[in-house]
Amino acid sequence: MKNRAFRTVTLAMAITSLAAVAACGSGGAGDEASGPVDVEFWGWAPGYEKSVELFNASHPGTKVTYSKISPGSKGGYTKMLSAVKAGNAPCLASVGFETLPTFAAAGALQDATAAAAPHAKEYAPWAFAQSSVAGHTYGLPVDIAPMALIYRKDLFAKYGINEAPKTWDEYAADAATIHAADPNAYITYFGNDAYNFAGLAWQAGAKWFTTGGDRWSVDVNDPATKKVTAFWQNLIDKKLVKTVPSFDTALYKGMGEGTILSDVNAVWDTPILADSVKETTGNWAVAPMPVWDTATPTAGNAGGTPNTVLKGCKHVKEAVEFAHWFATDPASVTNLIKETGIYPAALTGLDNPALTEPNPFYGGQKIYDVFKDSATRIDPTFQWGPVMTKTSGALGDGLGKAGTGTTTLDAALADTQSQTLAEMKTQGMETG
Repeated sequence: MKNRAFRTVTLAMAITSLAAVAACGSGGAGDEASGPVDVEFWGWAPGYEKSVELFNASHPGTKVTYSKISPGSKGGYTKMLSAVKAGNAPCLASVGFETLPTFAAAGALQDATAAAAPHAKEYAPWAFAQSSVAGHTYGLPVDIAPMALIYRKDLFAKYGINEAPKTWDEYAADAATIHAADPNAYITYFGNDAYNFAGLAWQAGAKWFTTGGDRWSVDVNDPATKKVTAFWQNLIDKKLVKTVPSFDTALYKGMGEGTILSDVNAVWDTPILADSVKETTGNWAVAPMPVWDTATPTAGNAGGTPNTVLKGCKHVKEAVEFAHWFATDPASVTNLIKETGIYPAALTGLDNPALTEPNPFYGGQKIYDVFKDSATRIDPTFQWGPVMTKTSGALGDGLGKAGTGTTTLDAALADTQSQTLAEMKTQGMETG
């Protein structure tokens, strides 16, 4: 058996190694180009290609070639990692906040600290921080994903609920009211989206991953998260929520028919819902997500993506310049708000007129007003872990089983904790 010292790779060692292999492309003199530069960019969000077109039309010195791939969790991240391993990865790619530490630990990112540093103060501080790992910046954030309550205002009123619930206790009471009035109606669904659940835990004050020195601490089943599982387990046990896989056709069928009346989700879900149940246009509204404590209201975050420089990029400076333009140019941001449903991470983006436009699907409501308020109440200290592919896979599987009654949410947390630690050990990471 190999010596333990040989097998153990700490976070600091992994980052140091990455910095060494990335040095030739970190935006220094060796990155300068004498003519037009080609930057390849991979992503999947709707609307990205239009922003690329806008950039290419106004920047003759750099040509960005965009390739739309499968979403990260549906194979896009695997494709990126395979391309890095094969030495033919794009220069830039969409890698979510939640997955960026995993890519860093895998040595799949290129250090872009020097090129990104001048732009640091132009972004929400915590979003810029989540584009970095262990002091190395790997890209620039496009968006953050504050959460809110998206609900059928007309059907809430039908069941005597004239105001959106402000607390989770009120939400549970409304769930009982709705289901008692109509056994086929549910206030919401319980799905298997690990990152939506993470947003709920984030709101409650969870701290799943922390670092100290060269070690990771993992506490997926911490008290804050167990408060969330206790709440939802109660609704599941009382059959007050419909158990449906997240983003499944059955979910939108129920929403369209008026049997699933709300969703607590991120800002990017608003255009998805609008496109999925067009026949209900005008009947939906957005309100702040219910809170645990009205004295100290907090909000969750479920998503957010930096455009990230991958290992092997030969034009880091140009890639970061494009990433910054993409996230800050008014025409690009307008496009991304309207087509992608982003909430801008760039501070200048918060003044974009598209954020103040009434939304017909939501009854003419200026829905971004709600998300703007939620964004100010997100805990900026939440941290993602280094093996989120394993963590999210285990959690999503457990959530699905808990919804069908074959396990409990607390058991799903315990299994996720165990699988996460096992994967970190396999990869030689120190925990404690």
